[in-house]
Amino acid sequence: MADMSEPISVQVWSDIACPWCYVGKRRFEKGVESFGGDVTLEYRSFELAPDTPVDFEGSEVDFLAGHKGMPRDQVLQMLEQMTTLAAAEGLAYDFDAIRHTKTLKAHEVLHLAKARGVQLDVVEKLFSAYFAEGRHVGRDKDLAELGAQAGLDAEEVRTALAEGTYTEAVQQDIAQARAYGITGVPFFVIDGRYGVSGAQSPEVFAQALAQVANERAGTTAEEAVR
Repeated sequence: MADMSEPISVQVWSDIACPWCYVGKRRFEKGVESFGGDVTLEYRSFELAPDTPVDFEGSEVDFLAGHKGMPRDQVLQMLEQMTTLAAAEGLAYDFDAIRHTKTLKAHEVLHLAKARGVQLDVVEKLFSAYFAEGRHVGRDKDLAELGAQAGLDAEEVRTALAEGTYTEAVQQDIAQARAYGITGVPFFVIDGRYGVSGAQSPEVFAQALAQVANERAGTTAEEAVR
């Protein structure tokens, strides 16, 4: 029997270095607001570019042109379009300032944040730090500072990263994504049974949440008749 008093749980596989993931976060939040019901959101780890060095020397254009083999003009056009899309969601992307880095340690911090009940605050801070503030999100010192700004204890962040407390948890998320067949992010799993791929419109998220709520209500009504 589905308990209607339970919030709808949503898990999203996401990467801090994914511009669509931050846009998707905003659109999902608007969808939840439109839906009006109780929803819990949990962030799960995904690494878009595992071969990225912690300290990449060069710009975002250099990285994309080299990593994806795209012509620089095409990359510049793509980043300009992404900046416009983000601005429509109230996000001020600054691709010129981005410090491209490996995101595994940022994901470890998000697992610590989940354990401390402040994951959504920390994920918002890391996205903002990376895309809008030109901050480095791949080094222990920087992550401790950013985590502390969003409700974590800086010393606990440093210790967890130094000891690899959440390394295995991150790898389990990545393995689960593989098992689900997730190849791109963001990818939202709603109520453990529906997958929504990409930064869809708020309307799509609201409809998916409403569908789950209606199905729960239907199941409850059926069982009440029995």
